[in-house]
Amino acid sequence: MKVLLTGSTGFVGRGILTQLIDAGVEPVCLVRPGSETKMRISRLGLGNIQLVAGDLFDPLSLTRALQDCEAVIHLVGIIRERKSKGITFSRIHVTGTKHLLEAAKNAPIKRFIHMSALGARANATSAYHQTKYEAEQLVIDSGIPYTIFRPSVIFGPDDEFVNMLAGLVRMPVTPVIGDGSYKLQPVSRDTVAEVFTGALRNDKAIGQIYEVGGPEQLSYSELLDQIGTALRKPQVRKIHVPLPLMRPVVNLMEGFPFFPITNTQLTMLLEGNICKDAEKLYRDFPVEKVPFLEGISSYL
Repeated sequence: MKVLLTGSTGFVGRGILTQLIDAGVEPVCLVRPGSETKMRISRLGLGNIQLVAGDLFDPLSLTRALQDCEAVIHLVGIIRERKSKGITFSRIHVTGTKHLLEAAKNAPIKRFIHMSALGARANATSAYHQTKYEAEQLVIDSGIPYTIFRPSVIFGPDDEFVNMLAGLVRMPVTPVIGDGSYKLQPVSRDTVAEVFTGALRNDKAIGQIYEVGGPEQLSYSELLDQIGTALRKPQVRKIHVPLPLMRPVVNLMEGFPFFPITNTQLTMLLEGNICKDAEKLYRDFPVEKVPFLEGISSYL
């Protein structure tokens, strides 16, 4: 089976690419010129990987990439806008997905596996979740057999979120926004990669939307404590920063790429990110439930 994979150079994409190769799938990776260096092909081995230069806004490149493909795994997304460069949630999540679906219908593609996000919904508080939901509707209305996955926070080697938190935990005192009680349901990248790959041949998954979370719902404070355990730090000393003090700082600094959080990310963090029905995923896919501490201890 030949499968177009978008977002192959990203953190999740690299994990899925490995799984596809192990499953005997021939990945076709749509990559912007120069970005293929992020794929670490030397670790993967070239195998049957095919690289096609282009992007979601180049129709000819989409046509080339989709040639002889039976399915699409669409991962492209952003967590931070750069409006001065035209990189917005609406353009990447909605318009980009629309272009890919139009090309996929002409191919024609038999299966479309889509990366959404836990919290995607109509009238969402954040533009990130709202545009993820709008993209889902395009996929559902496309007429192509689809599977949509909504992951919570994904952890694994080279992730940004857990490694960023580990840097904070290593400090003498770790800042916590608000009371730290907001919950997440972190899931291993290996689990995510397995279900995306498995959905290519799993007929149960056709027409389904899956919430993708790990086996535990953990508060932000509990996450920090487990990261401390993985780092062999017996106690994580925390200082709580009241939200009214944090908001002005984020407003002032979010435009700088080095600043670790934006208003959108802060809004999503505070509203929590847990599954209503995580077990549906594990009923339809025979994948391991990886506890957070066990998973992060392998790479922190």
